[in-house]
Amino acid sequence: MAKIPIKGKIGVLIEDHFDQTEYRKFNEFFPAHGYQVEYISHLWGNPQLEFGGNPDSGVIEEHVTVKTEVNDVDPSDYKGIIAIGAYATDRLRYQANPKKGQKNQAPAVVFLRKAVGNPNVKLGTICHSLWLFCADSDLLRGKKVTCAHNIVCDVENAGADVVFDGDATADLVIDGNLITGKHPGVTDKFMEAFIREIESKATRQEIASD
Repeated sequence: MAKIPIKGKIGVLIEDHFDQTEYRKFNEFFPAHGYQVEYISHLWGNPQLEFGGNPDSGVIEEHVTVKTEVNDVDPSDYKGIIAIGAYATDRLRYQANPKKGQKNQAPAVVFLRKAVGNPNVKLGTICHSLWLFCADSDLLRGKKVTCAHNIVCDVENAGADVVFDGDATADLVIDGNLITGKHPGVTDKFMEAFIREIESKATRQEIASD
């Protein structure tokens, strides 16, 4: 079997209680299409931390050891950055010493501000992971998105426009460099769109440079 050339890295922001379905699918799909998956988190001064998935049927089936500290990387190191679903992103926006009137300074939120400001990096969320963007309304204001039904209020309060399809939130929404998916059931559709957006941008850049 021919070796697939590496096209770049996709960074995935992760913490405890990550969505196990997304985790499995990311690890299969992206490498099969030439993209290395690198898991990123705040390690709290440790060389590495192990996180467990959100228990499906009461069982934690997946664990990941993360060695990449979010403070030590730059969004431009990646072709795309995904915030994994379930409750991991609520944990990622935790700040030990919040100050009245100061924007959220959790390392993952600081990293995300840099990523949102970089037009060359695609950003992705599924289900609950827009929670990380809700930590700073400047990250979502005016964006068209989709998300899990139970965080619609949070997302709208952060200034985003949640897109509906009939009586449900839309499966997938693309607004500029932000690709959002409704829930883990659309992970395949989300991943395909994420790669397509990365590669269509790369093609446009190649044309522009000719």
